[in-house]
Formats: sequence, C-alpha cells, structure tokens
Amino acid sequence: MNNEVLLTTDFKDLKLFRRGKVRDVYDLDDKLLVVSSDRISCFDVVLSCGIPHKGNVLSSISCFWFDFLKDVTKNHLITADVGQYPQELNKYKTQLSGRSMLVKKAKALPVECIVRGYLSGSGWKEYKQKQSVCGIKLPAGLKESDKLPEIIFTPSTKEDAGHDINVEQGYVENLLGKSVSDKIKDLSIAIYKKASDYALSKGIIIADTKFEFGFYSGEIILIDEVLTPDSSRFWPLDQYKPGASQPSFDKQFVRDYLEGLDWDKNPPAPKLPVEIIEKTSLKYLEAYRRLTGKELLIK
Repeated sequence: MNNEVLLTTDFKDLKLFRRGKVRDVYDLDDKLLVVSSDRISCFDVVLSCGIPHKGNVLSSISCFWFDFLKDVTKNHLITADVGQYPQELNKYKTQLSGRSMLVKKAKALPVECIVRGYLSGSGWKEYKQKQSVCGIKLPAGLKESDKLPEIIFTPSTKEDAGHDINVEQGYVENLLGKSVSDKIKDLSIAIYKKASDYALSKGIIIADTKFEFGFYSGEIILIDEVLTPDSSRFWPLDQYKPGASQPSFDKQFVRDYLEGLDWDKNPPAPKLPVEIIEKTSLKYLEAYRRLTGKELLIK
C-alpha cells in the first residue's frame, strides 16, 4: 500500500474557494470541488507532517454516511467518482481519486452544529466548573466520558482563525432566527441518533460530532464532511470505561501525544515521530473498516 502523503494541491487553472486546515476547496461556478488532503491539525495548528491515507478515509467515510443518512436529510454530494467529474479535471485525476467530492455550492450557515452523547473534551471542562455544557444544566456526579442522560445540542461559532467558541441555543436563534435554529438542532440530533445507533452495532461509540449545514435552492442541507474521525470522537466500545479519557479511532491519539510535550500550542507544532504517524494512519483506516465493513481501496 502506498504511504505517500498529499499535503496540498495547487490546481493553478482552477479558482481556489478556500484552503482549510485539511481541505482544499475549488470554485467550479455552480459547484465546488472538495479535496481532502492528508494534513492534520491539532489545537488549531496544522502539523508539518501528513497522515498516510487520511484524506482517502475522510472522503470515503463522508460518502458512506451521506448515503446512509439520505432518508434523514438532503446533502451536498453530487459524486465522488472522478470519472463523472467535469472534463477539465481529468488532468488531476490521480490526485483527486479517492479523496475528493464534487458538491453543490450551498450557502453555509455560520455555526458549527455540535452534538454530544457523552461527556468529553470542552464539554467535560465546562461541566467540572459549572455543571453545565453550553448553558445546558446536567446532573451532578457525572464522570469524564459518562454517557449523558440525553443527547444535547451544543453549537459553536465558526471562526476563520483560532478556536471556535461554544455558545448557547439562544445565540443561534438571534443569529439565524428561531425557525432555522430549531431546524438545524432537530436535524443534528436526528442524524447523530441514527448514526450513533448504527456505529454501536459496529463496535464504535460516537461520543460527539460536528455537523455543518447550508442553504441550497431554499432548503437546508447537510454540507462539509460528516461523521469522520476528524469531526467526531470515535471510541472502541469494547474498551469503554467511564472516568477517564478513552482510547480512540480519531486524532485524539495525536492530541494526547502532543499534550505530553512541552509545547505551548502555538505554531510551529512539534514534529510527530514516525510511530505516531503510522499508528494514527492505522486508526483512521480501522474506523473506516469497522463502520463500512470494507477495506479502503487505495490506488
């Protein structure tokens, strides 16, 4: 299997729409070309290395979930088959194959839709101080990684630089109006419930995740990536033990390594050892295999 990484794309004859921490997005007039690189970011800093096959996993898992969830919500995916891409993209076929999506050009909503089924990450930090998460009061006595009494919607701002900021539902209502705010909350919880029930049957706990939505032809649709190891916390069910952080199939493994170093979380990030890179790649591939029941085909 090829272990080369793709850190960036530079398609000079295409209009760059946005270069994110992981994705390069190109503007094709009424459509967007989304390319998932092998870049990895932690604490909002992009690391200098890449994780082999990461971009392939992100695109392939998103495509799997878009199909799985199509009875819950419409989404922006047109095709991930490079053979069906516009002819002008043929010259980039090698770089695009297996790690890209052609999508509808929706108007993205300016909020991150975070759904939590378990108490972890920034939610756990807030709970320890206030016994709440994004203003939602929770029972006393919960431990780190405990399953929550019910699924909660804890949105955040979508910042171009720096950390997104956790906000309360009222903030989203003021920003988007009650109708849109209620719609994305209900959709987020419905998507999470269906996906997390399925993942449990495959031995994976989806502790929390992030969705993005946009308007397309007057409708709210699911956009960006969905339920990937980058946007979610995936825990192995057979190793789940509340009261501490959990083993994971996501980039929490890299975060935990970096947390153990003397690093102030400002650029540049430390270089990752080869064994950390290799183990992280295997975790991403294992998440795909468990969820889909297939091995990822990488050319």
